[in-house]
Amino acid sequence: MAVLCKPAIAVPEYVITQDDTLELAQRLHKDHSQLRLVLRLIEHTGVLKRHLIQPIDKVLKHPGLDARNAVYEQESKARVPAVVRTALDQAELEPQQIDLIVYVSCTGFMMPALSSWLINTLGFRPETRQMPIAQLGCAAGGAAVNRAHDFCTAYPDANVLIVACEFCSLCYQPTDLGVGSLLSNGLFGDAVAAAVVRGDGGAGISLERNGSYLIPNTEDWISYAVRSTGFHFQLDKRVPGTMKPLAPALRAMAEQHEWNAGDLDFYIVHAGGPRILDDLCHFLDVPPEAFRFSRATLTEYGNIASAVVLDALGRMFEEDSALDGQRGLLAGFGPGITAEISLGTWTSAPVPAR
Repeated sequence: MAVLCKPAIAVPEYVITQDDTLELAQRLHKDHSQLRLVLRLIEHTGVLKRHLIQPIDKVLKHPGLDARNAVYEQESKARVPAVVRTALDQAELEPQQIDLIVYVSCTGFMMPALSSWLINTLGFRPETRQMPIAQLGCAAGGAAVNRAHDFCTAYPDANVLIVACEFCSLCYQPTDLGVGSLLSNGLFGDAVAAAVVRGDGGAGISLERNGSYLIPNTEDWISYAVRSTGFHFQLDKRVPGTMKPLAPALRAMAEQHEWNAGDLDFYIVHAGGPRILDDLCHFLDVPPEAFRFSRATLTEYGNIASAVVLDALGRMFEEDSALDGQRGLLAGFGPGITAEISLGTWTSAPVPAR
């Protein structure tokens, strides 16, 4: 059975607090007709601080798409390797034992993907397969877990490395003044995360079933407008209400597994914002504490896109409260509107000696 092992997470050194964000919004957009609404929405995100790969004065400048993408490549190469090494150590594996790298990122572009550079740099075998995922946005963390599970189902002795590299600050657009864009400026943060799915052995979530669900005709609710200035994030005001149609999809998949989605032992879900979590509590009929790991990620790091589910899972490992056999759900939500859903059982079985 494929096991999702303890993730490794790193956030950059530059910090912006909610107070900093509110002050910037008031200073930069003092004549905005909906400034009061924007400030209220930012306050209600629950994001107390975020981490950035550059000082805020550099983030606020737009040197052009080519310059930003150069920063993306430079910073990813500087920050990803240490996180990958930690994830491998926590799974008690060496680079040569990895059969597939799933690399997810929606905040910069490289071809070939960073996974090629990782193979050449960190000692992975030339035969290591690659699966870059660039266009699932925040849902890609869940998709990466699911594709790793699929691969280990097809190749039971295989091991998969998942890497999520999200530098959301590189998508800041100073000319985007819609309420959704200004809210996003106070919501998203930067982070790198990695985790290993072991086909044999390992401690963590023993993956049992996965699935995907797309809400019909919502593909323009979360999107990028790709322009000469780069990626312009577009967020429809209806997005916070998407848990009403998605919660039944979570319930349906759990029922296929003869589980009750409202009666599980742990939940690791994408924290797009506080209403997402509040609505899931309501529609799944679970207490707010069920999403404590996701809420902590949102509070301390903001929305770190595809890395959220890995960071929330890392917090569950750190709490060290899960017991063998406990059942849980992992889900990422993103453009489409898409949900990527996993079901699994906790196992603390020791990793076999190599």
